[in-house]
Amino acid sequence: MRILTSDQAVLDHVAARRETIIGRTIDWANINSGSRNAAGLNAVLDVLEAAAGALPARVERLPTQGSTTVADDGSVRTEAHAEALKITARPDAPIQVVLTGHYDTVFPADSRFQTVTTRADGALNGPGVADMKGGISVLLAALEAFETHPDRHGVGWTVLLSPDEEIGSPASAPLLAELGARGHVGLTYEPALADGTLAGARKGSGNYHLIVTGRAAHAGRAFDEGRNGVAGAAIIAAALHGLNGQHEGVTVNVAKISGGGALNVVADNAVVRFNVRVPDKAAADWIDASVRAIAATPPFEGLTLDLHGGFTRAPKPMDAAQTALFEAVKEAGALLGQPIAWKPSGGVCEGNNLHAAGLPNIDTLGVRGGDIHSDQEFAWPDSFVERAQLSALILCKIASGEIDAAKLKSLRMETL
Repeated sequence: MRILTSDQAVLDHVAARRETIIGRTIDWANINSGSRNAAGLNAVLDVLEAAAGALPARVERLPTQGSTTVADDGSVRTEAHAEALKITARPDAPIQVVLTGHYDTVFPADSRFQTVTTRADGALNGPGVADMKGGISVLLAALEAFETHPDRHGVGWTVLLSPDEEIGSPASAPLLAELGARGHVGLTYEPALADGTLAGARKGSGNYHLIVTGRAAHAGRAFDEGRNGVAGAAIIAAALHGLNGQHEGVTVNVAKISGGGALNVVADNAVVRFNVRVPDKAAADWIDASVRAIAATPPFEGLTLDLHGGFTRAPKPMDAAQTALFEAVKEAGALLGQPIAWKPSGGVCEGNNLHAAGLPNIDTLGVRGGDIHSDQEFAWPDSFVERAQLSALILCKIASGEIDAAKLKSLRMETL
């Protein structure tokens, strides 16, 4: 693999747009788009749609499916979600690349962390600058540059920008599955680590909500007539926590118990919320069966249990297709003077969804940064051009056949 004259022109295109790539990230990050901030999500969608209009592609908004949520009082509600943005070029080309990102953040509308500043060391500090409005800007910059390459016509691409990744992609999961099934290679724009390291193997993740219903009673006059849902929830939480250490690589995090009320009332309801992480399908099957066994047996008489949720992201192991793709990206990075390394991650993202649908993918092609999901979130400005050039060169090498997308897809299908 080497950088050809036509490739260099693409890389120069990226470099010439440095201020735009960084500047629009700051503008987008200054608009709050927490996963459940409908107004903010729609505002960001508007500006992303306008930015996508510069590409020679079809730009469309796609409705997303609703999802169910369990409120703290145990009621089950239907939740609507914002639209996804789909950008498509050459859908009939022989090679199809899927690029994904999310425009929601973890910061709610009333968060105190609302604007971007520049730290004394030059890093940008702001909500979503790394995760992942910076990544979206990098994604678009890479495509804008690739569209000047003479070999672009052999490669079609589809971008999906979703509104719900930070809450597990309940609304966009079918869209991700559809794209993953028909693409050859996937590129996703979660941030890399501050030193550029990529996420390799990823664990799978499941989110569960167990409703515990008891019977209310006066805590003084009629205590024996009550059935305490909060006490039952506590016993169940301890049983769930006890699953830790029983199967290699499996963790269970009891995150929250809601319920109860006045001190003189036997609590008649509670909700136990917990997350599980697993390294492979066998572990996923084991923990799901273990959870359901606990949820099938009330800890004492008079309680009823109602389990909701399950796995939202399948494990993403370093199979043959993933290994081959990472090696190709490492070679492309070396041409740019970017050492590419990777390591396993317990975190999950849309890359899990795409892999489960049959798509080999790299899912940390966004900017270099860190402290995501906190008010210390940062991104290094120099990484915007650096990472956009990496993606642009990957696209050029897919177009030239030096990265054999069809073979990568075939390898993935052998292990699906």
